[in-house]
Amino acid sequence: MSGELLRVDKLGVTLSGRAVLEDVSLSFSGRRLVALVGPNGAGKTTLLRALAGLVQSKGTIEVGGDLLSSLPLRERARRFGYLPQGHVVHWPLRVRDIVALGRYPRGATDPARLSSDDESAVTRAMQATEIVTLAARRVTELSGGERSRVALARVLAVEAPILLADEPTASLDPRFQIDAMQNLRNTADRGVLAIVVTHDLALAARFADTVLVLSNGRLVAQGTPEQALSEAVMADVFRVTAYRADYQHEHVIVPWAGV
Repeated sequence: MSGELLRVDKLGVTLSGRAVLEDVSLSFSGRRLVALVGPNGAGKTTLLRALAGLVQSKGTIEVGGDLLSSLPLRERARRFGYLPQGHVVHWPLRVRDIVALGRYPRGATDPARLSSDDESAVTRAMQATEIVTLAARRVTELSGGERSRVALARVLAVEAPILLADEPTASLDPRFQIDAMQNLRNTADRGVLAIVVTHDLALAARFADTVLVLSNGRLVAQGTPEQALSEAVMADVFRVTAYRADYQHEHVIVPWAGV
């Protein structure tokens, strides 16, 4: 898939009679990391779920030129790798088998009988998230942070052209927060469109090409981190000021004080 990978026009979602998203329009090609930010209740998770076809919406969503509504479920699963918020596995499966589930949309129905291509994809995902040493352990024996890395590896193993991740750095130590965002940055650099919900504006500013700011279900700003997280947006939407600097040739934006 080349050119425009995702196009959304006048997307809206109503849940329990309340408009959660209204008139959201955007378009992106591949090779981009997009950070989706906004206050609690802004509609970030709902937008990700709508893009994946997991919640009913109005408006249009096109993926690689195809209407999302026209794609069968298996094809949607090939087009999107989706990591939900707070993903938890309750079964005592081995870590490698959990990651191998990411190959199911590619036809791998048995984690114990993978093709060489599937094995390679699983290994790459585990290496990227630094969980190779956990491969034989039961996922129920792991810490919350380790489970988060396993969940991210499963999504990376799909090798879908679009990756949707809802708070992938939650519960991770600072080092692994940075590593998770770097993994997503590297994935985008390989041609994928990665859209990531995060509350960490500093990580969004550091790693994302584009920042989308949602407030009360509407897209109120989008652009480079410097544009979308302007002083006006930080004050009006997040009710904070921000410290801004350049460090090691990267722009730094850190929420600083309430206003």
